[in-house]
Amino acid sequence: MRMDTNTQKKKLPDRPFYLPQGETTSSRIITEAKESLGNRTGLQAVVTKRPCTPRDATRSLFGASSSRTPENRPPSSFSLGSRHFDGSDTSRPASRGRLQPINHTPTFSTLSEEKPKIPSEEEIESGLLPPKPPSDPNKVQRGKATRTRLQQSTSVESSLSSEVKSRVDTSPSDGKNVDESVRRVHSGPKERTTIPVEERGEGDGREMPHRAPSSASVRSPPQSAESRAGSGGTKRTSSAGSTGRGGSAGRREEETAEEALFFSQNIIPLLERMTEASSKKDSKRLGQVTEELYSLLQKENLLGRNCKQRTTILKSIFKLLDVDDSRIQLKLARLILALKVTGTNLLSACKLVFKISRNEKNDPEFLKGDILDVLMDTLKSTDPFNASEALVFCIGSLKLLTGNSTIVKQLVKKDCIESLALLLNSINKTIREGSEPTTQIGNILIQATAALRNLADAGSSRERLLGCQATESLCLIIDSFTSDGDLMLNISRIFSKVTLHTDCCTALADYPTSYRSFVSVLQKHQHKSDVVVRVSFVLGNMTAKNEVARLRLFQEAGSFDILLTLFRFYLEQDVKNQGKEVKKEVTEDGSTVNKTEDVLIKVIRVIANLSINENVGPVICSNYQCVDYLLKVLETKDVSSSEELVLNTVATINNLSFYNTKTSAITTHQVRVLEALLKLVLANNMEAMVEACRVFANLTRQRVVRDFLTEQKIDRMLVTMLDSGNREVVYISCGVLINFMVDEEKRPMLKQEHGIRKLVEVLRDFSKTDWELASLVCQILWNYSGKITSSNDCFGQQESQDLMELLMELLDRDSALDLSFKEDEEMTDYFEETWTEQFCPVAEQLLQRIETHQSDLEPLDNPSGS
Repeated sequence: MRMDTNTQKKKLPDRPFYLPQGETTSSRIITEAKESLGNRTGLQAVVTKRPCTPRDATRSLFGASSSRTPENRPPSSFSLGSRHFDGSDTSRPASRGRLQPINHTPTFSTLSEEKPKIPSEEEIESGLLPPKPPSDPNKVQRGKATRTRLQQSTSVESSLSSEVKSRVDTSPSDGKNVDESVRRVHSGPKERTTIPVEERGEGDGREMPHRAPSSASVRSPPQSAESRAGSGGTKRTSSAGSTGRGGSAGRREEETAEEALFFSQNIIPLLERMTEASSKKDSKRLGQVTEELYSLLQKENLLGRNCKQRTTILKSIFKLLDVDDSRIQLKLARLILALKVTGTNLLSACKLVFKISRNEKNDPEFLKGDILDVLMDTLKSTDPFNASEALVFCIGSLKLLTGNSTIVKQLVKKDCIESLALLLNSINKTIREGSEPTTQIGNILIQATAALRNLADAGSSRERLLGCQATESLCLIIDSFTSDGDLMLNISRIFSKVTLHTDCCTALADYPTSYRSFVSVLQKHQHKSDVVVRVSFVLGNMTAKNEVARLRLFQEAGSFDILLTLFRFYLEQDVKNQGKEVKKEVTEDGSTVNKTEDVLIKVIRVIANLSINENVGPVICSNYQCVDYLLKVLETKDVSSSEELVLNTVATINNLSFYNTKTSAITTHQVRVLEALLKLVLANNMEAMVEACRVFANLTRQRVVRDFLTEQKIDRMLVTMLDSGNREVVYISCGVLINFMVDEEKRPMLKQEHGIRKLVEVLRDFSKTDWELASLVCQILWNYSGKITSSNDCFGQQESQDLMELLMELLDRDSALDLSFKEDEEMTDYFEETWTEQFCPVAEQLLQRIETHQSDLEPLDNPSGS
């Protein structure tokens, strides 16, 4: 078992593997025991650190390392003020489709004509002609005068008070007094005039003929206003020109006298106070009144598109956006977004929020009120294909805010992960239906995946990501946007975080196209080290514990070829850089990373994990190119400066040397392998020595290797290592010594180096907590005593006596299995199994041999037979 850190190596001798570190469960104890007592000289999964990327201190949309050109991405810096907002925002959202023209050809009349032809009622009902014009020409003139008055109004006080007052003072029962400026119709080109800008649909620059609705939709007064509950005033058309979306012809909504009165008495004063505070540059007062207005609209259910004077309110707010205080700007932006603007205004509002979120000092302001809820609502209600740029800035703001751990927790609680996953799913669905992936959609996805990357650090994020099938959606995004290097980097960063956990690895490994997706990314971005290192890390995680993943990845077309291609390219890059000063990347914890080496570490790890599979391992073992690259790493790198790279390489060679096939490239190059490993044995690095000895344990099955290592005095070094308090070092030494004791001429060395006494001590110290290690000690002594004639001569008199007594004690069930955790039935069963199946068979034979050769005297005849 590999140890991850120096701290673990120091603690290991002091803490038996079965003792928990703090509170733990019995299942974890057994898992650790099995890992510790597993086949430690055989195959092993390689562990490595997760690649770390420094946070973008600039808080920008795409980061300094983005490969996007300026023309293919919105800018992160821009100027923004009231002039960027369109005061004509109305209740009708922008429409992508053009209105169908009225099927009517007007008759052009001359100036001398007295009056236009009045259509019949049948023509009006059929919709072939415009409705009947008013019989009184004065009404038309009054409508023109009213329209002129509206267009000339420039201040909040004059325009709002005069318009509302005219409607409130009108008798509800007198139908003739209804504002004719709205109900006026046009019978010909001479009477058709351009609709005032207030009456146009937002984002629609076309001039459209005004049509009076045949039946107006009725809006009830705010339900929460007790003073108006249950009352039903006569409905009047709003002079703001709001156009409803519910009608089939885009009909305008009407406003009751009660609603107009409420607007006049409650909302207008607030707007006037806001204007006054802005003119006096009283930011504190402006912020307070803005909060009052927001609370009032929220209480009366007038947010969104429910308020018929919405356009008037927005026009007033837009004029206040030149304030310098970012806190006030955020309050105003929240109000604008809560009123459900679209088109240019939505884009400008999202830009404003993004601009504020770029400054880390403003983060606390986003935790006040419900601005995060408004942003989340904007995210969920904005169409990525119709308002893509606005969505880029909206999600971009969330991405920047997820750099704050407190805000991350809040966003996770508000289901931000699920909302982003729904967005990904919506984009995937649209693309599957035939839409082409566009640069703008790619820009949205970059912001969304960057936000998910940060949200993945939250405590419950893993369960949420699995619950909303985000991993599957991300794999589909990979398939559609493989060429987008920035997007692939973000997705690989998400997976590099979540695949640290077994459940996420299993979910990803079970997804059928995940292997193809990752192989495609590696093939497309071979020279983009940031992407390669993370995708390789993800594949290494997937194959670390999942046997099915190892086989399926290896069977994926082109998978092993691309791994070798990457191995060769980055190895050549590393060799070229040797002797040069290489710029290292500083990670979040302050350490430095050689990016080329880091890629090699991750790629080699995938190869090591793949080789654990009994079907894949022999194939890789026979790949001469792969073995050659591994040996070049050992020959060109030093363990003191490239420890993780060297150790991972040796671990991979160890896995490959496990397969003793005729076509093994390890066997063919065994001298080269041994020379590279000897350099590690002589290095002042205990873990490097252990890893090298693991390979020796596999290679010493061949006599030629044992002879070579004996000449290098490696056998004596192994005996010395028995004194180590490190359980793993002792275990590996015993594994190699078993093979050395096969050769009769090498056996005397064990006694000469006091190995017998050391082995007895190992048996006494570790046996009851490591029956597999105890079994190895007995196997060494069994091989060593193959030509025994006298136990005392073979082992030594004291050693023979101590060994016999110790074996008798360890073979006694009650004594051997008297463990401190015997109340744990599962743990007791495991130790009893290893004691019975691994230790007892060889220990019993060894004890019998020692007892049989205990004395040089001839045995006495049986007295009963005399």
